[in-house]
Amino acid sequence: MKRPRDLADRSRDPSQLTDDGPVRVTFTLPLNAARLKARQILDQSLPIGYVNVVEHWRQLPDGQVEFTMRRLPTAK
Repeated sequence: MKRPRDLADRSRDPSQLTDDGPVRVTFTLPLNAARLKARQILDQSLPIGYVNVVEHWRQLPDGQVEFTMRRLPTAK
């Protein structure tokens, strides 16, 4: 069984945000690194018809931030 922490560690790889449709990736990083990572993903050049959004953002008791980025198709 995969533990949530294992999934979070593997999801730090930005290559998991692919160009083939809606994708959800969760990151767990220190606050400033989380801000930079979210900004980097939001600023990425995407294929026409897709947008990246921050779906969820929360600060953990240890001070780190857990956030989920999601790639969605835009309305046509």
